Amino acid sequence: MITVVGCDGSPPSPKAVDRIRAASLLVGARRHLEAARPPEHARRIVLGDVTAALDQVDAADGDVVVLASGDPAFFGILRALRGRGHAPEVLPAVSSVATAFARIGLPWDDAVVVSAHGRDPRTAVNACRALPKVAVLTAPSCGPDVIAAGLAGWDRTLWVAERLGGPDERVVRCTRAEAAARDWADPNVVVALDEDRLAGGARVHDQPAAPPDGWARADDAYDHRAGMITKWEVRAVALSRLRPTLGRLIWDVGAGSGSVGIECAEHHAAVIAVERDPAACALIRRNARSHGVRVVEGAAPEAYDALPDPDAVFVGGGGLDALGGALARRPETVVATFAAVDRAAGARRLLADAGYSVEGVQVAASRFADLPGGSFRLEAQNPVFVLTGRSR
Repeated sequence: MITVVGCDGSPPSPKAVDRIRAASLLVGARRHLEAARPPEHARRIVLGDVTAALDQVDAADGDVVVLASGDPAFFGILRALRGRGHAPEVLPAVSSVATAFARIGLPWDDAVVVSAHGRDPRTAVNACRALPKVAVLTAPSCGPDVIAAGLAGWDRTLWVAERLGGPDERVVRCTRAEAAARDWADPNVVVALDEDRLAGGARVHDQPAAPPDGWARADDAYDHRAGMITKWEVRAVALSRLRPTLGRLIWDVGAGSGSVGIECAEHHAAVIAVERDPAACALIRRNARSHGVRVVEGAAPEAYDALPDPDAVFVGGGGLDALGGALARRPETVVATFAAVDRAAGARRLLADAGYSVEGVQVAASRFADLPGGSFRLEAQNPVFVLTGRSR
Protein backbone atom coordinates (compact mmCIF):
# COMPACT_ATOMS: atom_id res chain seq x y z
CA MET A 1 0.00 0.00 0.00
CA ILE A 2 1.26 3.49 -0.90
CA THR A 3 0.18 6.55 1.05
CA VAL A 4 1.12 10.09 0.07
CA VAL A 5 1.15 12.41 3.06
CA GLY A 6 1.11 16.16 2.58
CA CYS A 7 3.32 18.26 4.87
CA ASP A 8 2.70 21.93 5.66
CA GLY A 9 4.49 22.35 8.98
CA SER A 10 1.49 21.48 11.13
CA PRO A 11 1.31 18.21 13.13
CA PRO A 12 0.29 15.23 10.96
CA SER A 13 -3.20 13.81 11.36
CA PRO A 14 -3.68 10.62 13.43
CA LYS A 15 -4.26 8.71 10.20
CA ALA A 16 -1.00 10.00 8.73
CA VAL A 17 0.85 9.05 11.94
CA ASP A 18 -0.54 5.50 11.70
CA ARG A 19 0.58 5.20 8.07
CA ILE A 20 4.08 6.45 8.92
CA ARG A 21 4.45 4.02 11.84
CA ALA A 22 3.40 1.08 9.65
CA ALA A 23 5.63 1.93 6.70
CA SER A 24 8.63 -0.14 5.67
CA LEU A 25 9.80 2.58 3.26
CA LEU A 26 9.53 6.35 3.59
CA VAL A 27 10.40 8.74 0.77
CA GLY A 28 10.58 12.51 1.09
CA ALA A 29 12.67 15.62 1.43
CA ARG A 30 15.13 15.56 4.31
CA ARG A 31 13.16 18.14 6.32
CA HIS A 32 9.97 16.12 5.94
CA LEU A 33 11.63 12.86 6.98
CA GLU A 34 13.14 14.49 10.06
CA ALA A 35 9.80 16.03 11.07
CA ALA A 36 7.88 12.77 10.54
CA ARG A 37 10.07 10.78 12.95
CA PRO A 38 9.70 7.44 11.15
CA PRO A 39 10.25 4.15 13.05
CA GLU A 40 13.79 2.82 13.26
CA HIS A 41 13.01 -0.24 11.16
CA ALA A 42 11.79 1.81 8.19
CA ARG A 43 14.09 2.43 5.24
CA ARG A 44 14.37 6.07 4.22
CA ILE A 45 15.06 7.65 0.83
CA VAL A 46 15.81 11.36 0.62
CA LEU A 47 14.18 12.81 -2.47
CA GLY A 48 16.72 14.19 -4.88
CA ASP A 49 16.62 12.05 -7.97
CA VAL A 50 12.85 11.58 -8.28
CA THR A 51 13.13 8.86 -10.92
CA ALA A 52 15.48 6.77 -8.77
CA ALA A 53 13.24 7.23 -5.72
CA LEU A 54 10.17 6.13 -7.67
CA ASP A 55 12.07 3.05 -8.88
CA GLN A 56 12.51 2.13 -5.21
CA VAL A 57 8.82 2.68 -4.58
CA ASP A 58 7.97 0.40 -7.53
CA ALA A 59 10.17 -2.37 -6.11
CA ALA A 60 9.00 -2.09 -2.47
CA ASP A 61 7.24 -5.08 -0.88
CA GLY A 62 5.74 -3.51 2.23
CA ASP A 63 3.81 -0.34 2.95
CA VAL A 64 5.26 2.87 1.52
CA VAL A 65 4.75 6.45 2.64
CA VAL A 66 5.73 9.34 0.37
CA LEU A 67 6.03 12.68 2.15
CA ALA A 68 5.35 15.72 -0.06
CA SER A 69 4.93 19.45 0.41
CA GLY A 70 1.40 20.74 0.78
CA ASP A 71 -1.17 19.12 -1.45
CA PRO A 72 0.51 16.26 -3.38
CA ALA A 73 -2.22 16.42 -6.05
CA PHE A 74 -1.46 20.06 -6.87
CA PHE A 75 1.67 20.13 -9.06
CA GLY A 76 2.93 17.37 -6.78
CA ILE A 77 4.25 13.82 -6.88
CA LEU A 78 0.83 12.19 -7.22
CA ARG A 79 0.91 12.61 -11.00
CA ALA A 80 4.25 10.79 -11.26
CA LEU A 81 3.02 7.94 -9.06
CA ARG A 82 -0.14 7.50 -11.07
CA GLY A 83 1.91 7.62 -14.24
CA ARG A 84 3.66 4.48 -13.00
CA GLY A 85 0.39 2.69 -12.43
CA HIS A 86 0.00 3.32 -8.70
CA ALA A 87 -3.27 4.42 -7.09
CA PRO A 88 -2.08 5.71 -3.70
CA GLU A 89 -4.15 6.99 -0.83
CA VAL A 90 -3.61 10.75 -0.50
CA LEU A 91 -3.70 12.62 2.80
CA PRO A 92 -3.28 16.25 1.69
CA ALA A 93 -2.16 19.27 3.65
CA VAL A 94 -2.69 22.93 2.78
CA SER A 95 -0.95 23.75 -0.50
CA SER A 96 1.98 26.13 -0.39
CA VAL A 97 0.17 28.44 -2.80
CA ALA A 98 -2.88 28.70 -0.53
CA THR A 99 -0.56 29.31 2.44
CA ALA A 100 1.40 31.98 0.57
CA PHE A 101 -1.74 33.93 -0.33
CA ALA A 102 -3.02 33.55 3.23
CA ARG A 103 0.22 35.01 4.60
CA ILE A 104 0.01 37.91 2.13
CA GLY A 105 -3.68 38.41 2.89
CA LEU A 106 -4.93 38.24 -0.70
CA PRO A 107 -7.68 36.15 -2.30
CA TRP A 108 -6.39 33.72 -4.91
CA ASP A 109 -9.51 32.52 -6.68
CA ASP A 110 -8.51 34.87 -9.52
CA ALA A 111 -4.83 33.83 -9.62
CA VAL A 112 -3.11 31.62 -12.17
CA VAL A 113 -0.69 29.06 -10.71
CA VAL A 114 2.26 27.72 -12.70
CA SER A 115 5.15 25.46 -11.79
CA ALA A 116 8.80 25.73 -12.79
CA HIS A 117 9.65 22.17 -11.67
CA GLY A 118 10.92 20.13 -14.60
CA ARG A 119 9.66 22.73 -17.06
CA ASP A 120 11.08 25.45 -19.26
CA PRO A 121 11.22 28.51 -16.95
CA ARG A 122 10.09 30.70 -19.86
CA THR A 123 6.56 29.41 -19.40
CA ALA A 124 6.41 30.62 -15.80
CA VAL A 125 8.05 33.96 -16.62
CA ASN A 126 5.72 34.58 -19.57
CA ALA A 127 2.69 33.89 -17.37
CA CYS A 128 3.97 36.56 -14.95
CA ARG A 129 4.49 38.95 -17.87
CA ALA A 130 0.98 38.37 -19.24
CA LEU A 131 -1.35 38.18 -16.25
CA PRO A 132 -2.09 40.42 -13.26
CA LYS A 133 -1.87 37.80 -10.50
CA VAL A 134 0.37 34.74 -10.83
CA ALA A 135 1.83 32.30 -8.31
CA VAL A 136 4.93 30.34 -9.27
CA LEU A 137 6.05 27.14 -7.60
CA THR A 138 9.75 27.69 -8.08
CA ALA A 139 12.61 25.28 -8.72
CA PRO A 140 16.35 25.47 -7.94
CA SER A 141 16.98 26.46 -11.57
CA CYS A 142 14.11 28.98 -11.61
CA GLY A 143 13.98 30.84 -8.32
CA PRO A 144 12.76 34.33 -7.48
CA ASP A 145 15.92 35.90 -8.90
CA VAL A 146 15.41 34.24 -12.31
CA ILE A 147 11.73 35.18 -12.43
CA ALA A 148 12.52 38.76 -11.43
CA ALA A 149 15.28 39.07 -14.04
CA GLY A 150 12.85 37.87 -16.70
CA LEU A 151 10.37 40.58 -15.74
CA ALA A 152 12.71 43.44 -16.67
CA GLY A 153 10.52 45.92 -18.53
CA TRP A 154 7.31 44.84 -16.79
CA ASP A 155 6.05 46.69 -13.72
CA ARG A 156 5.46 43.98 -11.14
CA THR A 157 5.40 43.72 -7.37
CA LEU A 158 6.76 40.40 -6.09
CA TRP A 159 6.05 38.51 -2.89
CA VAL A 160 8.46 35.72 -2.00
CA ALA A 161 7.31 33.18 0.58
CA GLU A 162 10.24 31.10 1.88
CA ARG A 163 10.10 27.83 3.84
CA LEU A 164 6.39 28.07 4.55
CA GLY A 165 5.32 26.23 7.70
CA GLY A 166 8.85 25.96 9.04
CA PRO A 167 10.42 27.72 12.01
CA ASP A 168 12.38 29.99 9.65
CA GLU A 169 9.42 30.92 7.45
CA ARG A 170 9.68 34.35 5.86
CA VAL A 171 7.35 36.28 3.51
CA VAL A 172 8.86 39.32 1.78
CA ARG A 173 7.32 42.01 -0.46
CA CYS A 174 9.83 43.48 -2.89
CA THR A 175 10.35 45.15 -6.24
CA ARG A 176 11.47 43.23 -9.27
CA ALA A 177 14.98 44.71 -8.99
CA GLU A 178 15.25 43.79 -5.30
CA ALA A 179 14.15 40.21 -5.96
CA ALA A 180 16.67 39.83 -8.79
CA ALA A 181 19.56 40.97 -6.58
CA ARG A 182 18.96 38.72 -3.54
CA ASP A 183 19.56 35.12 -2.60
CA TRP A 184 16.49 33.22 -1.44
CA ALA A 185 15.98 30.17 0.75
CA ASP A 186 14.45 27.04 -0.78
CA PRO A 187 11.71 26.05 -1.03
CA ASN A 188 9.77 29.15 -1.93
CA VAL A 189 6.74 30.43 -3.78
CA VAL A 190 6.67 33.65 -5.82
CA VAL A 191 3.53 35.74 -6.27
CA ALA A 192 3.78 38.33 -9.07
CA LEU A 193 1.25 41.16 -9.08
CA ASP A 194 0.43 43.83 -11.65
CA GLU A 195 -1.00 46.21 -9.09
CA ASP A 196 -2.22 48.80 -11.61
CA ARG A 197 -4.36 46.25 -13.45
CA LEU A 198 -5.61 44.72 -10.22
CA ALA A 199 -6.60 48.16 -8.95
CA GLY A 200 -8.62 48.55 -12.14
CA GLY A 201 -10.54 45.38 -11.37
CA ALA A 202 -8.68 42.99 -13.69
CA ARG A 203 -9.51 39.34 -12.97
CA VAL A 204 -8.06 36.61 -15.14
CA HIS A 205 -11.08 34.32 -14.83
CA ASP A 206 -13.44 37.10 -15.94
CA GLN A 207 -11.83 36.70 -19.37
CA PRO A 208 -13.30 33.78 -21.33
CA ALA A 209 -11.14 31.49 -23.46
CA ALA A 210 -12.21 33.59 -26.47
CA PRO A 211 -13.50 37.18 -26.44
CA PRO A 212 -17.30 37.36 -26.22
CA ASP A 213 -17.57 39.08 -29.60
CA GLY A 214 -15.46 36.45 -31.33
CA TRP A 215 -12.04 35.83 -32.77
CA ALA A 216 -10.72 38.97 -34.53
CA ARG A 217 -12.78 41.89 -33.28
CA ALA A 218 -14.24 44.52 -35.59
CA ASP A 219 -11.86 47.26 -36.70
CA ASP A 220 -13.90 49.93 -34.92
CA ALA A 221 -13.26 48.20 -31.58
CA TYR A 222 -9.85 49.93 -31.65
CA ASP A 223 -8.73 53.53 -31.89
CA HIS A 224 -6.67 53.88 -35.06
CA ARG A 225 -5.55 56.56 -37.46
CA ALA A 226 -6.61 56.74 -41.10
CA GLY A 227 -7.33 53.03 -41.36
CA MET A 228 -3.85 52.05 -40.09
CA ILE A 229 -5.00 48.78 -38.57
CA THR A 230 -4.67 45.12 -39.48
CA LYS A 231 -8.16 44.47 -40.84
CA TRP A 232 -10.18 41.86 -38.96
CA GLU A 233 -10.20 39.39 -41.86
CA VAL A 234 -6.40 39.45 -42.03
CA ARG A 235 -6.12 39.50 -38.25
CA ALA A 236 -8.15 36.30 -37.99
CA VAL A 237 -5.72 34.48 -40.29
CA ALA A 238 -2.67 35.89 -38.47
CA LEU A 239 -4.01 34.91 -35.03
CA SER A 240 -4.73 31.36 -36.17
CA ARG A 241 -1.08 31.06 -37.22
CA LEU A 242 0.42 32.74 -34.14
CA ARG A 243 -1.50 30.42 -31.78
CA PRO A 244 -1.40 32.68 -28.70
CA THR A 245 -1.71 30.87 -25.38
CA LEU A 246 -0.54 31.05 -21.78
CA GLY A 247 3.22 30.70 -21.46
CA ARG A 248 4.14 32.13 -24.88
CA LEU A 249 5.76 35.49 -25.65
CA ILE A 250 4.68 37.21 -28.85
CA TRP A 251 6.17 40.30 -30.48
CA ASP A 252 3.78 42.55 -32.43
CA VAL A 253 6.16 44.51 -34.69
CA GLY A 254 5.05 47.66 -36.46
CA ALA A 255 2.08 47.38 -34.15
CA GLY A 256 0.09 50.40 -35.40
CA SER A 257 -3.08 50.26 -33.30
CA GLY A 258 -1.88 47.18 -31.38
CA SER A 259 -4.87 45.10 -32.46
CA VAL A 260 -2.97 41.87 -33.16
CA GLY A 261 -1.00 42.01 -29.92
CA ILE A 262 -4.07 42.88 -27.86
CA GLU A 263 -5.96 39.86 -29.16
CA CYS A 264 -2.96 37.65 -28.44
CA ALA A 265 -3.01 39.03 -24.88
CA GLU A 266 -6.71 38.18 -24.61
CA HIS A 267 -5.64 34.56 -24.99
CA HIS A 268 -3.18 35.05 -22.10
CA ALA A 269 0.03 35.25 -24.13
CA ALA A 270 2.67 37.75 -23.02
CA VAL A 271 2.96 40.49 -25.65
CA ILE A 272 5.48 43.16 -26.58
CA ALA A 273 4.28 45.75 -29.12
CA VAL A 274 7.15 47.39 -31.04
CA GLU A 275 6.28 50.66 -32.78
CA ARG A 276 8.50 53.54 -33.94
CA ASP A 277 5.78 56.24 -34.15
CA PRO A 278 5.24 57.97 -30.77
CA ALA A 279 1.64 58.87 -31.66
CA ALA A 280 0.91 55.24 -32.54
CA CYS A 281 2.49 54.12 -29.24
CA ALA A 282 0.04 56.39 -27.41
CA LEU A 283 -2.82 54.74 -29.33
CA ILE A 284 -1.57 51.26 -28.43
CA ARG A 285 -1.32 52.16 -24.75
CA ARG A 286 -4.89 53.46 -24.84
CA ASN A 287 -6.21 50.39 -26.67
CA ALA A 288 -4.25 47.97 -24.50
CA ARG A 289 -4.62 49.62 -21.11
CA SER A 290 -6.36 46.62 -19.52
CA HIS A 291 -4.48 43.86 -21.38
CA GLY A 292 -0.94 44.06 -20.02
CA VAL A 293 0.73 44.63 -23.40
CA ARG A 294 4.23 46.08 -23.03
CA VAL A 295 4.83 48.90 -25.53
CA VAL A 296 8.37 49.52 -26.79
CA GLU A 297 8.91 52.71 -28.78
CA GLY A 298 11.62 52.29 -31.39
CA ALA A 299 12.37 51.25 -34.95
CA ALA A 300 12.84 47.61 -35.84
CA PRO A 301 15.20 45.82 -35.87
CA GLU A 302 17.26 48.06 -33.54
CA ALA A 303 14.47 48.01 -30.94
CA TYR A 304 14.85 44.23 -30.58
CA ASP A 305 18.24 44.42 -28.87
CA ALA A 306 17.00 44.63 -25.27
CA LEU A 307 13.97 42.38 -25.69
CA PRO A 308 13.62 38.78 -24.46
CA ASP A 309 13.48 36.08 -27.12
CA PRO A 310 9.98 35.57 -28.54
CA ASP A 311 8.11 32.34 -29.21
CA ALA A 312 6.26 33.94 -32.11
CA VAL A 313 6.50 37.22 -34.02
CA PHE A 314 3.93 39.14 -36.03
CA VAL A 315 5.44 41.66 -38.46
CA GLY A 316 2.75 44.04 -39.59
CA GLY A 317 5.07 46.95 -40.36
CA GLY A 318 8.72 47.77 -40.72
CA GLY A 319 9.32 45.85 -43.93
CA LEU A 320 11.96 43.27 -44.70
CA ASP A 321 14.50 44.70 -42.24
CA ALA A 322 12.05 44.17 -39.38
CA LEU A 323 11.40 40.62 -40.57
CA GLY A 324 15.09 39.78 -40.98
CA GLY A 325 15.91 41.04 -37.49
CA ALA A 326 13.12 38.94 -36.01
CA LEU A 327 14.33 35.82 -37.82
CA ALA A 328 17.77 36.30 -36.26
CA ARG A 329 16.17 35.62 -32.85
CA ARG A 330 14.90 32.21 -34.08
CA PRO A 331 11.26 32.25 -32.92
CA GLU A 332 9.21 29.12 -33.54
CA THR A 333 6.70 30.99 -35.67
CA VAL A 334 6.83 34.18 -37.73
CA VAL A 335 3.79 35.72 -39.41
CA ALA A 336 4.24 38.71 -41.72
CA THR A 337 1.77 40.72 -43.80
CA PHE A 338 2.50 42.70 -46.96
CA ALA A 339 0.40 44.63 -49.46
CA ALA A 340 3.10 44.69 -52.17
CA VAL A 341 3.85 41.61 -54.28
CA ASP A 342 7.59 42.27 -54.44
CA ARG A 343 7.87 42.55 -50.64
CA ALA A 344 5.92 39.33 -50.18
CA ALA A 345 8.30 37.58 -52.57
CA GLY A 346 11.30 38.98 -50.72
CA ALA A 347 9.85 37.90 -47.37
CA ARG A 348 9.31 34.38 -48.68
CA ARG A 349 12.99 34.18 -49.67
CA LEU A 350 14.10 35.53 -46.28
CA LEU A 351 12.05 32.95 -44.42
CA ALA A 352 13.24 30.07 -46.59
CA ASP A 353 16.90 31.14 -46.44
CA ALA A 354 16.61 31.27 -42.61
CA GLY A 355 15.56 27.60 -42.60
CA TYR A 356 11.84 28.09 -42.00
CA SER A 357 9.11 26.15 -43.75
CA VAL A 358 6.96 28.74 -45.51
CA GLU A 359 3.33 28.96 -46.44
CA GLY A 360 1.45 31.94 -47.78
CA VAL A 361 -2.01 33.12 -48.67
CA GLN A 362 -3.53 36.22 -50.21
CA VAL A 363 -6.49 37.46 -48.21
CA ALA A 364 -8.84 39.34 -50.54
CA ALA A 365 -12.13 40.05 -48.78
CA SER A 366 -15.19 41.98 -49.84
CA ARG A 367 -17.54 43.28 -47.18
CA PHE A 368 -21.29 43.75 -47.50
CA ALA A 369 -22.23 47.43 -47.91
CA ASP A 370 -25.86 48.47 -47.66
CA LEU A 371 -27.68 50.05 -50.59
CA PRO A 372 -31.01 51.89 -50.64
CA GLY A 373 -34.05 49.66 -50.71
CA GLY A 374 -32.55 46.94 -48.52
CA SER A 375 -30.10 45.62 -51.09
CA PHE A 376 -26.31 45.53 -50.73
CA ARG A 377 -23.12 45.56 -52.72
CA LEU A 378 -19.67 44.12 -52.19
CA GLU A 379 -17.01 46.58 -50.99
CA ALA A 380 -13.57 45.19 -51.81
CA GLN A 381 -10.80 45.49 -49.21
CA ASN A 382 -7.17 45.82 -50.22
CA PRO A 383 -5.70 42.35 -50.76
CA VAL A 384 -2.98 41.39 -48.27
CA PHE A 385 -0.35 38.63 -48.43
CA VAL A 386 0.01 36.68 -45.18
CA LEU A 387 3.21 34.64 -44.92
CA THR A 388 3.87 32.13 -42.14
CA GLY A 389 7.24 30.64 -41.31
CA ARG A 390 7.68 27.76 -38.88
CA SER A 391 11.04 26.58 -37.59
CA ARG A 392 12.04 23.11 -38.76
